Amino acid sequence: MSIQSSPGATTTVAGALARSENVILGFASFVIGILFWYAVTRAGLVKLPGPFQVVSRSADMMANGQIFTDILSSLRRVFIGFVLGAGAAVPVGFLMGWYKRARGLIEPWIQFLRVIPPLAVIPLAIVTLGIDEAPKIFVIFLASFLSSVIATYQGVISVDRTYINAARVLGASDGVIFARVVVPASIPFVLVGFRIGLGSAWATLVAAELIAAQSGLGFRMQQAQLYYDLPTIFVSLITIGILGLVMDRIVVWTESRLTQWQERV
Repeated sequence: MSIQSSPGATTTVAGALARSENVILGFASFVIGILFWYAVTRAGLVKLPGPFQVVSRSADMMANGQIFTDILSSLRRVFIGFVLGAGAAVPVGFLMGWYKRARGLIEPWIQFLRVIPPLAVIPLAIVTLGIDEAPKIFVIFLASFLSSVIATYQGVISVDRTYINAARVLGASDGVIFARVVVPASIPFVLVGFRIGLGSAWATLVAAELIAAQSGLGFRMQQAQLYYDLPTIFVSLITIGILGLVMDRIVVWTESRLTQWQERV
């Protein structure tokens, strides 16, 4: 008697193999990058600290607890600014995409603000909000909001009109169409906006911590710059990259769970 595997089981196995391959390729890429970094610094082609110097400085910063204080400070600022920015971007993006009049009123302001770099708002933030945590979080909030709102808006206007028309033919009201058709179809765009917003939040962090910060990865880099302390700068850079990558993977994992209906390459 022959045993035939079901299509679902085949798909599961193929997905597991693809994930394993991605992990292996990612690890190989990491190893190659470290070896290239070591070879370049060892040969003296660039005046940068090598991997062993950076690891040694990282161990020192862990031993005195400095790195953990900086991580917690930066994570708190990025998390609060990003959550507030993305949380505000979703309803505004849906409003712009669903109601044409709201789009006409709001979109010019969004486009106007988008061409102003969030870093240019720092002087205004200091004058109006002081030098405590509020201006730092506000700058990160603005960067996250402007990155996420456009993606959400684009998701709404990109919904296939066939789905909306079919729902109307079946007697669905506008509220039902919005909740059961538009929102689910827009989720991939919303989550892509979150990923872009996260990147913008981390990119803005260093400049935000110029505002009278006493701790944080960006603050530590600025202090290290004054003393030409390249290993400390590298530790902070790598830490920001790792934290940003972890948060991005969380969003990707969430997207894969919320959009299982979507065909993927």
